[in-house]
Amino acid sequence: MKSTKIIFWVTTIIIFLFEGVMPALTSQTELAKEGIKHLGYPGYFGNALVIFKILGVLVLIIPKVPNRIKEWAYAGFAFDFIFASISHFAVDGTGFQAIFPLIFLVILIISYINYHKLLSYKSI
Repeated sequence: MKSTKIIFWVTTIIIFLFEGVMPALTSQTELAKEGIKHLGYPGYFGNALVIFKILGVLVLIIPKVPNRIKEWAYAGFAFDFIFASISHFAVDGTGFQAIFPLIFLVILIISYINYHKLLSYKSI
C-alpha cells in the first residue's frame, strides 16, 4: 500500500505541475499565445483552458474533494491530452509535439489506477 500511495502522489504531482503550475505561470507569454494561434484556436480558448486546468489540478490534489468530481477531472485531463495530441498531429504532423501529450496521458492513467487502488484501501 505504501508504494501505491507513493506512485499516486508522484504521478499526481507531475500532473499538478505540468497542468496547473506551468500553465498558470506561462499562459500569458507570447510563446503560449502563439502556440494557441498556431493550432488554429482563438486566444480566449487558451485562457479558458488554463482556468479549467488549474481547477482540475486542485480537484486532483485536494484529498477531501468528492470522488465523482475527481472522476470528472481525470476525464477532462484525458480529453485534454488526447485532443492536444490530435491538434498537434493535424497541424504539425507526426513528431514529438504530437507524442508529448500522450506521455502525460500515461502518467495520468497511472495516477488514476493508483487513486482507485487507494480508494479500495480507503487511505488517500
